[in-house]
Amino acid sequence: MSVATAVRPQVQGLFDPATWTVTYVVHNGPGTPAAIIDSVLDYDPKSGRTRTASADQVIDYVRANRLTVEWILETHAHADHLSAAPYLKKHLGGRIGIGGRITQVQKVFKAVFHLEPEFRLDGSQFDHLFQEGERFRIGELEAEVLYVPGHTPACAAYHVGDAVFVGDTMFMPDVGTARCDFPGGDAKTLYASVRRLLSLPGDTRLFMCHDYPPNGRDVRFETTVAEQRAKNIHVHDGVSEAQFVEMRTKRDATLDMPTLILPSVQVNIRAGELPPPEANGVSYLKIPVNAL
Repeated sequence: MSVATAVRPQVQGLFDPATWTVTYVVHNGPGTPAAIIDSVLDYDPKSGRTRTASADQVIDYVRANRLTVEWILETHAHADHLSAAPYLKKHLGGRIGIGGRITQVQKVFKAVFHLEPEFRLDGSQFDHLFQEGERFRIGELEAEVLYVPGHTPACAAYHVGDAVFVGDTMFMPDVGTARCDFPGGDAKTLYASVRRLLSLPGDTRLFMCHDYPPNGRDVRFETTVAEQRAKNIHVHDGVSEAQFVEMRTKRDATLDMPTLILPSVQVNIRAGELPPPEANGVSYLKIPVNAL
């Protein structure tokens, strides 16, 4: 890869136990520019209410370290938690960015949820749409965008120095890989994306978007290319594409939908904004009945 892999950025992971999600703040030390990756807006599906406890922890960390937020990044339109990007932008500044293929996801889910005619399918809800291989800066840190579809068609990873933020492409070695049965997902494509990431130098740090600890182990969300190649239960070295596709397809057929998929997707394809308020001033989320 073309980014300076010898550079070792500082990475702070903030774990949200309600959604098993890790929000990252990546920077070059106190007082420097920063990026926030995959933030969480707390949402109670029973009451339909949002809170900002998880995002406030991010704000506290940023302010305690005197960081200047330049980017608020999404690896994809998450189906298991709502993004806090607009809230963080309001309080910390920064530009909200996502991979440019988000437009494919918007097209699918505008139809699924029968969204308002004014909902645009051009990704303009986000401040910036990243293209494959695009480079950008976080202060003195150079970053590169890697398209890694498979979980969704719009997944992107962010390569910053010796660190890669892989989104849902893979999990810790004892958990494996992400499902591929959402609209536009594909196991064969995911296998290629994973092998792309695992072609990086062995000491490259990989940061997971989630952790689902098996067997009571402590939460972990940092690993390396070498560890994944040796130990990942789904895609370690020696697992063929055909073997992976067969395993992933069978496994996905047994999985329930994520608890927050319906509210999450509707909000996240809007860059974290709630749907426009109706005449009474209230925003509403839709539940398709017998449609999915």
